[in-house]
Amino acid sequence: MSPTAAAGDALPGGVTVFDDQHPGVANLGPDLLRALRAATADAAGDGVELRVNGGWRSPAYQDRLLREAVARHGSAEEAARWVATPDRSAHVSGEAVDIGPAGSAAWLSEHGARYGLCQIYRNEPWHFELRPEAVDGGCPPMYADPTHDPRLSTRAARPG
Repeated sequence: MSPTAAAGDALPGGVTVFDDQHPGVANLGPDLLRALRAATADAAGDGVELRVNGGWRSPAYQDRLLREAVARHGSAEEAARWVATPDRSAHVSGEAVDIGPAGSAAWLSEHGARYGLCQIYRNEPWHFELRPEAVDGGCPPMYADPTHDPRLSTRAARPG
């Protein structure tokens, strides 16, 4: 598969926040990327390597992940606990990153607020988003899963 065809698809293993050749990293929001790079440098000082398991995604790839989740979980309602629709996904907008391995995500969950990086969903310990206010006030309470996030509600108001 050519790099163009794979743009926005799954990242290969071992990708870091410094690997700009991957659209999954390069297309993250600039403030999110700056915060991730600062956290990654500090984590390395603690002997922890933060890797990007998922970053920016194309709408087509997000849709494929959603269809796979529906097949795996048996319903759209259950799949919504794990995968957002392309029009509501923070990954598609470049505002979310999935960090691994588990120990690295745990490091970021513990130290991320100082960079404005917060775990958003209790059921997804790898998923982080930028919350700049967390630097001073700590991360907001987590949602149990994406179905509790008002930003993802199908009843949320849509512009125009």
